[in-house]
Amino acid sequence: MRIMTFNCNGVRAAERKGFFTWLKGRDVDLVCLQETKAQEEQLLDLERKAGKPVFHPEGFHCYYFDAVKKGYSGTAVYSRKQPQVVQRGFGFEMADTEGRYLQVDFDGLSVISLYLPSGSAGEERQQRKFAFMDAFMAHMRELRDHDREYVICGDWNICHKQIDLKNWRSNQKNSGFLPEERAWLDTLYDEVGYVDAFRLVNREAEQYTWWSQRGAARAKNVGWRLDLHVITPGLAETVKSAEIVDGIDKSNENFSDHAPLTLQYDLQVD
Repeated sequence: MRIMTFNCNGVRAAERKGFFTWLKGRDVDLVCLQETKAQEEQLLDLERKAGKPVFHPEGFHCYYFDAVKKGYSGTAVYSRKQPQVVQRGFGFEMADTEGRYLQVDFDGLSVISLYLPSGSAGEERQQRKFAFMDAFMAHMRELRDHDREYVICGDWNICHKQIDLKNWRSNQKNSGFLPEERAWLDTLYDEVGYVDAFRLVNREAEQYTWWSQRGAARAKNVGWRLDLHVITPGLAETVKSAEIVDGIDKSNENFSDHAPLTLQYDLQVD
């Protein structure tokens, strides 16, 4: 099974940049999108005008979870196999009204598209991020009590270690690399027991999934690894490989300020 996560920074913008044409040539079983920034009805209107299901790619069962506020946040999951259950939200107001959590359940396995808030816009936004993190940690603890495995894909908006961003020294007081945020991931991994799947198969430096749009950061690969597959430990031995399509050498693969991240698992779902 190959699972992709991608913060598309607006699904309509990504479509204009060729993402869905590119996706047709990718061997993936599930696609988890974040920051879709659209209502599904808007996408259906565009599809009616185009005469083709652009935003519901052929061969996938497609599910969207829109924010109440138009043009903001939102997640989606495209799955080759039809899930048994689709869950939108997890009972926390910020996640549920901003479309930040979309879960699809198969037999013994759940895959989640997560968009954890950013705090980079100021102290108020950072406090909202901390509130989300508190609620989500409680939810992640609850999931560990379930008799199933989980893959939580998405834009986590936090780097864990110095290796996960280029300019770690100058970013220690900035949202995304604050001591409190890094400690939160310590708890998630070391105490609650989840695993950073990417680091099971790639421990190299300069493996980034997001770049600032200023200062030619992407061309210079001055980035952050914000996009993760976080998995339950029972899946650790099934992780076989990871691929970041960073678009640094191919400008036609720059669909967003984030890069698609795909992991291959030795799994099958029914």
